[in-house]
Amino acid sequence: MKAEIITSPLGNIRLEAEGDYLLSLQFTEQPIQESSDDILFLDVKSQLKAYFDGQLKIFDIPIGLSGTTFQKQVWMKVNQVPYGETVFYEDIARSINNPDAVRAVGAANGVNPLLVVIPCHRIIARSGALTGYAGGLWRKVKLLQLEASDKPGRQFDLGF
Repeated sequence: MKAEIITSPLGNIRLEAEGDYLLSLQFTEQPIQESSDDILFLDVKSQLKAYFDGQLKIFDIPIGLSGTTFQKQVWMKVNQVPYGETVFYEDIARSINNPDAVRAVGAANGVNPLLVVIPCHRIIARSGALTGYAGGLWRKVKLLQLEASDKPGRQFDLGF
């Protein structure tokens, strides 16, 4: 297992990989570590920079997912939500033919190992509320605002 902590406009990010596969991308309070010349991490950093600069809408990073069959099913559906769009937890539950699993979808989203790359920030409550985000709710707002920046009238806030 290899790891690196990088900087981003939303705080430090810890990357973890095994071989040629990114396993985890999580926001962290840990300090930046010396950059490596690992090809995978260089690619991830380049794609994240392009994303935060508004130049990248779909990540092309080899990933390795560890989780239950249900979690992986949820994450793959979440990964299909287009840049700049939001869907409801209920929509994801229905899309996996399990309409009663709305809370389980939320729980799976809460343990998404690849924040930003698997865009769980695009999943919101039916009421329109921005509920929960493993990286911090303020980051969810910032990610949604970034993706909505070219869509007039599409603004997100925490309501305070």
